[in-house]
Amino acid sequence: MAEKTVTPVERKRYPTLPRLRVTRAGKISEPGAVYASTALAVAHARKMVRLDREEFWCLHLDAKNRLVGYEVIAMGSMTAAIIHPREVFKGLILNSAASVIFLHNHPSGDTTPSGEDLALTKRLYEAGELLGIRVLDHIIIGDSIRNFCSLADKGLLS
Repeated sequence: MAEKTVTPVERKRYPTLPRLRVTRAGKISEPGAVYASTALAVAHARKMVRLDREEFWCLHLDAKNRLVGYEVIAMGSMTAAIIHPREVFKGLILNSAASVIFLHNHPSGDTTPSGEDLALTKRLYEAGELLGIRVLDHIIIGDSIRNFCSLADKGLLS
């Protein structure tokens, strides 16, 4: 009778997958603050006034518009910052945010939304609709805390 030879089973090694975790971009000075107006969101972003390059921030809000976190998504040059919806919504999803307010600055002080600002807002709004995260506003901060443009107030959000 012939002997059966048993070959050992090869085990495939899979690379370890990275773990995702939410990290805070900074300390929340007013945890649970309710953002019921544009002015309150702008007050949160007063640090943006003196920046010499564009930054794009997200305020993470719960279902009652209370602040649960915020994140600096991109730091760009004096005239542009590269933003992709994938990076914007990753933190929002991990933080279980129900809604979001976007903020970015124009170091030139001119708060007029550019064509790129409007195209990005439309893309982010559509992504938020798909994911079930409401985009409440996109605010452009100028050279002072009183110099800002709310795309929601101007009817340019969708």
